[in-house]
Amino acid sequence: SDKIGTEFIGTLEDDKIIYTMLDLEQFIGKKIDWLSEKTFESVLTYGNDKTRLPNVFARICTKNLKIEPIAQYCYDNIGEAVEMRIGFRANELRRVENMLKYLEKDGFQYTKVKIGKHKNGNNKWKTIKYRKPVYPLVKDIIFKDTIVKYWKDKPVRFAYMNNCIGCFHRNELLLKYMSTKFPKKFAWFINQEKNSMKNSINNTWKQNTTYEKIKSHKTQLQLFDEDFNDCDSGYCGL
Repeated sequence: SDKIGTEFIGTLEDDKIIYTMLDLEQFIGKKIDWLSEKTFESVLTYGNDKTRLPNVFARICTKNLKIEPIAQYCYDNIGEAVEMRIGFRANELRRVENMLKYLEKDGFQYTKVKIGKHKNGNNKWKTIKYRKPVYPLVKDIIFKDTIVKYWKDKPVRFAYMNNCIGCFHRNELLLKYMSTKFPKKFAWFINQEKNSMKNSINNTWKQNTTYEKIKSHKTQLQLFDEDFNDCDSGYCGL
């Protein structure tokens, strides 16, 4: 909270990710700017406190919590389009292809940012040239094993997996495992589904099931951290 100048509400990711960022700042010897414009709850809530859940067809968490705040920061502090280095690895070409779909013919992505207020108090918006993504790990053909080897014995802590504990991109078996590994955080996802159903919106994180049902699944085998890999973890769509 002291660092960002406002009350900090942690995301529903592994807490160790916070330590990763603090460790990285010390390791590289440079200041890392933190953005904390909206909470997850505020993004999910609209009109009479109804709960609208994101899913694979409407990733409002990525758009509202990641892309928009970063674009706004670039506009407010840099004032021109930026080259943004994306950490996709050499085996993640599908993610690169998905990102390329959002680029215009000039190779840049455009987005809307706030540029002030109208007289009635509503936000005034402008479409700007935002970023040109580049993929240094893909360019240099770097895979996970090289990255793991690089960070071995360096003073930076890393989480078991990135993204939210209950990320809807994850398969049900992994979500069941996360419900036992992080029960309090997973309970938040269950409660959000219940709120959505209570308000007659009746949408869920995943199609054809609920997180309460996933938590109640009885697995046949004892699962371990090593039973899952990056392909199971989902992705944030940045």
